Amino acid sequence: MTLLATWAAFFTEYPAVWLGFAFILGLLIGSFLNVVIHRLPRMMQAEWHRDCRELLELPPEPDTASPFNLLHPRSACPHCQTPIKSWQNIPLISWLLLRGKCAQCGHAISMQYPLIELLSGGLTLLAAWQFGPGATAVAVWVLGWVLIAAAIIDLKTTLLPDVLTLPLLWLGLLLALTGIGTTVTLKDAVLGAMVGYLSLWSIYWLFKLTTGREGMGYGDFKLLAALGAWLGWHQLPLVLLLSAGVGAVIGIGMILFLKHDKRIPIPFGPYLASAGLLAYYLGMPILDLYLGAHRF
Repeated sequence: MTLLATWAAFFTEYPAVWLGFAFILGLLIGSFLNVVIHRLPRMMQAEWHRDCRELLELPPEPDTASPFNLLHPRSACPHCQTPIKSWQNIPLISWLLLRGKCAQCGHAISMQYPLIELLSGGLTLLAAWQFGPGATAVAVWVLGWVLIAAAIIDLKTTLLPDVLTLPLLWLGLLLALTGIGTTVTLKDAVLGAMVGYLSLWSIYWLFKLTTGREGMGYGDFKLLAALGAWLGWHQLPLVLLLSAGVGAVIGIGMILFLKHDKRIPIPFGPYLASAGLLAYYLGMPILDLYLGAHRF
């Protein structure tokens, strides 16, 4: 018996341990997702800056700064730059013990940090409960974690990084090819990726040719292609319907109640990510409910 099979058997025998493990793991990953959300856009901006200098044939800037990536430097308070100690970096618990404030300067710590940790923990727990110990749960964990990071980055910066969407796309195709952690066939996954990308690509160009403006970014095409690879082409109409409906309701509400400027685009990525997770968990029940309501 392999190590993975041994662990699966252990967790199957002790489901409470399995659920507790999943929740704690989700909290820990959520803490790392906060780092990704904060640092990845800055890393992308620095890379674009270097590329622009190279394109303009300007000399590279002196490399005097310390490395800046997802691992370095250590996490620090964004206001006073005091490094965060290990006990201050425990998901949820540290934020509660510190009462949402920096231990050094007393400045408020954004609610984003515990909320992302709680969201990651909750989604990880939900997948563990619904799919049980096994490859499917692990696959859904990865899907949920990447979608959380992509959605929040898009919400904050209107960027959907290729470093998140493209690996998610290829992972979905790989799972369909091997049959590990998914029931989607390779044919449905490939068609899902193609239809997902081309559907939003077509809408983009139709809107641009009609209005002269860009209605969405290329990152949205890639994200829907990734969701198509994970869900299969037959789930894409549901994803688009859910994302468009939620997006329309929230967008109209922001314009009416928050006085959001209609000329400022509202990121579509968070709605696609939310709709993709809903379709993964509840796709068939929603379709059955819809078809049942239209039989008479």
